[in-house]
Amino acid sequence: MKKYLLLLLLLCNKASAGPLQFVSINYLIEQEVGRLVLPQVYHKLNVSIVITPYPGKRAQQLVRSGKRHGEIMRIFSYGEENPHTIRVPTPYYTLETMAFVRSDAQLDIHSEQDLSKYRIAKVRGVKHTNNITKGMPEVEDTDTTIQALNLVSKGLADVALTNRIDGLVMLAQAGIENVVPHQRSFRVLELYHYIHKDQQHWVDKVDGVLRRMMQSGELAALIKKAENQVISEHCRQSAVASELCRRHLNQEED
Repeated sequence: MKKYLLLLLLLCNKASAGPLQFVSINYLIEQEVGRLVLPQVYHKLNVSIVITPYPGKRAQQLVRSGKRHGEIMRIFSYGEENPHTIRVPTPYYTLETMAFVRSDAQLDIHSEQDLSKYRIAKVRGVKHTNNITKGMPEVEDTDTTIQALNLVSKGLADVALTNRIDGLVMLAQAGIENVVPHQRSFRVLELYHYIHKDQQHWVDKVDGVLRRMMQSGELAALIKKAENQVISEHCRQSAVASELCRRHLNQEED
């Protein structure tokens, strides 16, 4: 019996050894920002983490199965749909659900409900755009934001739905100049870190660090630095991208 308990203890220690393994959604700007910010949060707990990007549905499946320790950044409703995770109470970032349309389009969009009249492109597995488009008749899932924006640019879709900063940076990276953001965002949503219930002992500790960083202003400064780094990395890819990103950064500073 003692040998069995010793073996079980060794196996448990082996399973929990090493850095915490988190997932993010690939190819989304807000997630890239989170991949820079969250390790700094855990660093204050002397904990190292590894973040691996996956498509949205795959990321969710890996956490649900317990093969990963959580997701770095999801909206509030993710926690209601995934009871195997625990939401860290303090949000650390936000997103704006924005429609991107052709500059020459005459679309009558005043509310989320008006989207149902149009052909919509969005990235599959992303909760905030899934929620808005639920039940709408013409919704096409793409692998990346650039693919969704290209569909609009070519007239194959009327609207691309994504986070505002994600859409703006991807427009610049792709050099797409005939697609623009709609006048205003539909929703501004807080983003939370989710931890698998098997690792719930980290929830209060991480929340405490986030609250302290928020109160001191350190979190806002870290996020701004991460945003500028991510945008700059995407802007280097072409002269057109650099110019469009420069305009965007100037607008942000204003």
